[in-house]
Amino acid sequence: MLEYFRFFFDSGLLILILMVQLIIYPSFIFYEPKRLLVWHNNYTKKIALVVLPLMLGQLCVAMFQVYQNQNLDTVLYSAIVMFLWGITLTKFAPMHGQISEGRVDKEFLQKLVRLNWIRTSLWFLLFLLTLIKLVEIN
Repeated sequence: MLEYFRFFFDSGLLILILMVQLIIYPSFIFYEPKRLLVWHNNYTKKIALVVLPLMLGQLCVAMFQVYQNQNLDTVLYSAIVMFLWGITLTKFAPMHGQISEGRVDKEFLQKLVRLNWIRTSLWFLLFLLTLIKLVEIN
């Protein structure tokens, strides 16, 4: 049963990160600085309503699974989830803070897109690990 919750959170975060990576972050470059500031402040409040429940759900599933059964799957999955939380809080939250303060240029925004491929790849990997796990149990 827990695998289905895991699949729900992983697929939700994969779809979300793909939209962010391919559409939302690249669009930041096309905004004038003042317009980006207004848009970004609205965007971050609204996207948090989607991102936070998904990330918290994924974290809860990861911690419960690794508590319940320490094996390669659960430990690797939990380690990747924890890394994603770490990089989100230590790297991406401060970058969004800079955008909210209007301290950005085109190079900075391109760096945001480039660095976000790390998270995109890792959420894709988590999705694949979960998909493989579901195929194995069914």
